[in-house]
Amino acid sequence: MGRWAIAVHGGAGIDPKLPLERQEKAKHLLARCVNLGASALRTNNLSALDVVELVVRELETDPVFNSGQGSVLTEKGTVEMEASIMDGLKRRFGAVSGLSTVKNPISLARLVMEKSPHSYLAFSGAEEFARQQGVEMMENEYFITQDNVGMLKQAKEANAILFDYRIPTTGLENCCAVEADNPTMMNGLPMSVYAPETVGCVVVDKEGRCAAATSTGGLINKMVGRIGDSPIIGSGTYACKLCAISCTGEGEAILRGTLARDVAAVMEYKDLRLQEAVNFVIKERLDDGGKAGLIAVSNNGEVAYGFNTNGMFRGSATEDGFTEIGIWE
Repeated sequence: MGRWAIAVHGGAGIDPKLPLERQEKAKHLLARCVNLGASALRTNNLSALDVVELVVRELETDPVFNSGQGSVLTEKGTVEMEASIMDGLKRRFGAVSGLSTVKNPISLARLVMEKSPHSYLAFSGAEEFARQQGVEMMENEYFITQDNVGMLKQAKEANAILFDYRIPTTGLENCCAVEADNPTMMNGLPMSVYAPETVGCVVVDKEGRCAAATSTGGLINKMVGRIGDSPIIGSGTYACKLCAISCTGEGEAILRGTLARDVAAVMEYKDLRLQEAVNFVIKERLDDGGKAGLIAVSNNGEVAYGFNTNGMFRGSATEDGFTEIGIWE
């Protein structure tokens, strides 16, 4: 028997001026999800795959982060959600993109893996498969919140694609105040406006089985049809017998760096420990000023995380009794 461990994230790239009330709300949700997963591992003896789905469903059902009900809006004011899940034992995966009515995209991704002859379905095909499988569907109004409508308006006024910063929609000029003369930039705007809040979960269970799951609404004001890193195996999500990884941040940079797979690769080929591998990938594989973060677990019960942004919403717990809920470095 091995040692179980769980890690959860709610996005990297947070405005240091994020109101304390919003910080506490996010930390409370992270703590609830870590406790939910830890309890399932400790008492219900669920598999790693079951637990990552369970936890990400919980995150998708709460509008605090950018997934499920909290998903941000495209340039046309619509929702296009995406998610992926991977079982490290056999390296099976399921992924979905372009969802507009599925309440829990992560569960549909698992159904693609287990109930279809394919690994990835998108847009109308994914929606049709969801109806065939009888998953819970919601009207558009469920996903389109006033916060997201306000943030889309700001993005259009700025003529920019924005990450989801979740601060009150009081005008872009107020939230973009930058103290440094040379601010960190992402997609041409100061980092202080960003907090990409993709959600993810990685787990190793008592049997040493690793699994990963990631879910997102993408970018505010993104082009219709844009697909990010979250459903792409090896970039936003990866799991094998050695470890499991879920990424968050600037999707295009994560895609270029194949961030999730590279953590496993340097462990396998450079014989690095989990945290060493995470540190290496964050430092060496994010080119052109790309900003991102990730969480990871290993098959022997280690937990690791890394980010090169202002902060990353995260939480973790291990069988040894370690628990952490954090935002800043």
